[in-house]
Amino acid sequence: MINDVHILAIETSCDETAAAVVKNGTCVLSNVISSQIDIHAEFGGVVPEIASRKHIENIDYVILEALKTANMNFDDVDAVAVTYGPGLVGALLVGLSTAKAISFATKKPLIGVHHIEGHICANYIDNEDFKPPFICLVVSGGHTHLVHVKDYNEFEILGKTLDDAAGEAFDKVARVIGLGYPGGPKIDKLVREHGGDRKAIQFPRAYISEGSYDFSFSGIKSAVLNYVNKCKMADISFSENDLAASFQEAVIEVLVSKAIKAAEEKKISKIALAGGVASNSFLREAMGKACQEKSFLLNVPKPVYCTDNAAMIGSAAYYEFIKNRFFDLDLNAYPNLRLGQRL
Repeated sequence: MINDVHILAIETSCDETAAAVVKNGTCVLSNVISSQIDIHAEFGGVVPEIASRKHIENIDYVILEALKTANMNFDDVDAVAVTYGPGLVGALLVGLSTAKAISFATKKPLIGVHHIEGHICANYIDNEDFKPPFICLVVSGGHTHLVHVKDYNEFEILGKTLDDAAGEAFDKVARVIGLGYPGGPKIDKLVREHGGDRKAIQFPRAYISEGSYDFSFSGIKSAVLNYVNKCKMADISFSENDLAASFQEAVIEVLVSKAIKAAEEKKISKIALAGGVASNSFLREAMGKACQEKSFLLNVPKPVYCTDNAAMIGSAAYYEFIKNRFFDLDLNAYPNLRLGQRL
């Protein structure tokens, strides 16, 4: 009989200092997150140097709190997992250095985890019945990927953004209409609480070329900026609610249609969402409706597991642990690490 596997996981790829203890890849015993959103909101986006310094200030507390909440200590965990890419190199190094120090001191194995793999594996948390294969749409501030998840450790990238990620476009459009940072949640909240005509403005939908699963969101970002500038130059008023709703509709339409198309062509009846933008209520609704029409099963993690967190890293690490895939202490940070790349 296989004993339970408890993994202490650390995530510092961007502006969230997070630690968690995860049992057997699906059961979260603790998930502590120290957010820097209020700090970076003053600058309209994440400032890498500030993010790194705040990670240094917060990481010890976050790890100790995660262990305390799980009613465990360092001796009780079976491995230490950490995000080693992609992300901001300075931020990654804080988490990586801490994880290696813990691994060395406790003689526990070290597991490096790819950040996007972590987002995908968030779909297994609290849901042991959801298993590969499936199509996963990963949408965040830095990444937009359409992935064929063949197995727990096997991924095929079907498409990805050629320029701006979806979350990045949300942030920039929110800034244009004065909502501030982070843009995604603010646009979602604006449209949800105050309404807005999704068909009021026909912003472009970028489908690239026939049969392509790649994405492009720089065009719609520019279209929004041009629309606002033309209105201001002509002294014409416009509805921020309509603009936000129309922009959001255009982005979501492309995301949903490509995910459904991929599932149909791959003959896979399961779709999952992952990443911070997967918290968007309109994306969840649109994907749910599309999946229902096709009789597909849709799985979406709880919002806390969509945004950056360490529980998803602990989940991904479990599937590395059971295959004895451990890392040496000379593991480095890789800010541009590709999904599926093994180092």
